Amino acid sequence: MSSRLTERLLVRKNHRLRWAAIPIAASLVLVLAGCSQAQLHGYLPGFIEGEPAVTNQTERISGLWTTSWIVLMIVGLITWGLTIWAVVVYRRRKGQTGLPVQLRYNMPIEIFYTVVPLILVVGFFAFTARDQSEIEARFDEPEVKVQVIGKQWAWDFNYIDEDVYTAGIQGQPDVEGPAGSLVQSEIPTLVLPVGKKVELTLDARDVIHSFWVVDFLYKKDMIPGKTNYMSIIPERIGTYSGKCAELCGEYHSLMLFKVEVVSEADYESYIDSLRAAGNEGQLGLEYERNQNLPGTSAPTEQEGN
Repeated sequence: MSSRLTERLLVRKNHRLRWAAIPIAASLVLVLAGCSQAQLHGYLPGFIEGEPAVTNQTERISGLWTTSWIVLMIVGLITWGLTIWAVVVYRRRKGQTGLPVQLRYNMPIEIFYTVVPLILVVGFFAFTARDQSEIEARFDEPEVKVQVIGKQWAWDFNYIDEDVYTAGIQGQPDVEGPAGSLVQSEIPTLVLPVGKKVELTLDARDVIHSFWVVDFLYKKDMIPGKTNYMSIIPERIGTYSGKCAELCGEYHSLMLFKVEVVSEADYESYIDSLRAAGNEGQLGLEYERNQNLPGTSAPTEQEGN
């Protein structure tokens, strides 16, 4: 008789859980359906309702970021829930004294809190490695090649195939504007055509810099003596802020630049304007300060004298 009663109670409990799951699932679907583009992408910059992503990689980056946070929030809710449950259920009642019965070993729990974090770490590593390999892959045949040279405290841009360049200066204070503002027209500008495979060659003349376009959701270090690459396809016309993301000296905060993604016709017009201004040729690394540093070999007898 008792077994039948137990079965009935279990059936009723399962029915209740099913009915409780329906409104929870419906609420979750409703909340997700009402999310804006900013919320769906974890409030990362660069996303506008009804507009394409800034580059071909921003969706992938935001997906990794948002999914990671969802998993971590679930883990946090479970952890806090269990902690609060243990505090409430096993709290000391009135009249109780001394310590409760101590639990020394519980193999299932120990296996659980060892295996689950291991699965999470391996999962995060696997997804990060997968996305990183896609983001870091270079184009076999890029349509536009630009060499970006970082220097204290500005940027030079060589348009390699077009054989023209722009030489930048660090951000200049705008004496006629609000306090702390800069002359926007003098900030170095990198112009890129929309929808084209762009390969950026990243070099540094002096110290370590970092090329960071905020809305691209990606940055890359620029290390003296080492060339790095960034391959992207700009997918939305607009102007985007860039800056050095590596502390590089006194005026690091003024090492700013802009990226203008334009139509192919406007890109060709810009290249023609650089030629008309006499900016033909390429800026090299001959002014790299590190070539003047002393060598690391032992001095010879002649050098000693």
